[in-house]
Amino acid sequence: MAEYKEIHGTKIRTYTTNPDNPITGEVWYNDTDNVLKFAFTNTTTAWSTGGTLNTGRESLAGAGIQTAALAFGGEAPPNTGATELYNGSNWTELNDLSTVRYGLAGVGLYTAALAFGGNTGPGAVTESFNGTNWTEVNDLNTARNILTGIGIQTSALAVGGYTTTRVANTEAWNGTNWTEVNDMNTAKMRLGGNIGVDSTAGLAYGGSEPGGVTANTEYYNGTNWTEMNNLSTGRDSPRGGGTTTAGVAFGGETGGGSPGFTGKTELWNGSGWTEVADMSTGRPSHASAGNQTLALAFGGQPAPSNGAATEEWSGSSVTTKTVSAS
Repeated sequence: MAEYKEIHGTKIRTYTTNPDNPITGEVWYNDTDNVLKFAFTNTTTAWSTGGTLNTGRESLAGAGIQTAALAFGGEAPPNTGATELYNGSNWTELNDLSTVRYGLAGVGLYTAALAFGGNTGPGAVTESFNGTNWTEVNDLNTARNILTGIGIQTSALAVGGYTTTRVANTEAWNGTNWTEVNDMNTAKMRLGGNIGVDSTAGLAYGGSEPGGVTANTEYYNGTNWTEMNNLSTGRDSPRGGGTTTAGVAFGGETGGGSPGFTGKTELWNGSGWTEVADMSTGRPSHASAGNQTLALAFGGQPAPSNGAATEEWSGSSVTTKTVSAS
């Protein structure tokens, strides 16, 4: 049997406090607490009901984290520029987008968000949010709607979407301007995004290709797109959050009959997807905020009734546990 040092390349270390980012299987001695501790993966996963949006809608965008999320734009109907802030329990109305639209993309935090694209012509409008007001900034090079976004307010990607046809266009935002970069391998619209840190790394998954709904997943390394392992369930309009090594995707429409809405939830580990607990209500055209362990799903079809629903995700995480002496 292999010893701890053979597995981890080091002896058990002593700390005065717990290490900041322990990896699964790591063991250490906490000299302050006088106990042996280890890290393990907590696999408890579940969706729970959150507070409802004030304006039920579909094809909206989101930004932020589970306890401080932003919802903006969408189709109620009619089209809306409504912006709302979630505090972990309730939604509060804030100042509207300058340009009313649906089918837009969003990235960032509630105090520093970016909204771009959408159905209102020209669908290239980009707006920046400072926690209070939206301000128009420089437009996308390619006007489009039902696209997806990855990144933060000062470093983002605009990916895919629809003009008069599906497109593979990718643009990088540097906080001031959009620059065209290398396209995805496959043109698609209604794809999932929001998995990635900035314009140098992102994941695009699912969506609608010319041949129909897809499970295709592509990874962007700052220069090129590479095809990766597919979603377990093909669908368009999924949403998610997290990083390119620890992401989550949920919801969408499978295209397998009416209505074909799904609540499928899958975790991404950097190379493949694993199915976990489903959402309470399957839906496409919703928005998301958060990461792999704490995420939020809100809005979606059919609006405005189910389009006001919010669900909170509690996913797997690395947890510290004390070794019992008994």
